[in-house]
Amino acid sequence: MLVAGICVLALACGAVMPLRWGVFGFLGMAMLLFVVQTGINTGTGFEGTPIAESLLLFNDDWAAYLGFNLQITYRAFAGPLLVLGGVLIFRLSRTRA
Repeated sequence: MLVAGICVLALACGAVMPLRWGVFGFLGMAMLLFVVQTGINTGTGFEGTPIAESLLLFNDDWAAYLGFNLQITYRAFAGPLLVLGGVLIFRLSRTRA
């Protein structure tokens, strides 16, 4: 469900991003979406449990907990990245033709 929500957000970001920003705009939007998805993954806890209980699984190590959430986000980020890239490529092909 989270990936679908981030895909919708990527669709919106790709539709409103100015095309003159080019590659740096694409990278910035991708980084913004990645940070948002990581923040949501981190904030909801492991499998929906509170953060205090989630940290017990990682021996109260914030670095391990954040690293785990970064890894989960990295693995699930292909869909939003494809949506963002697809929208921008479509918009660029319409302006260049």
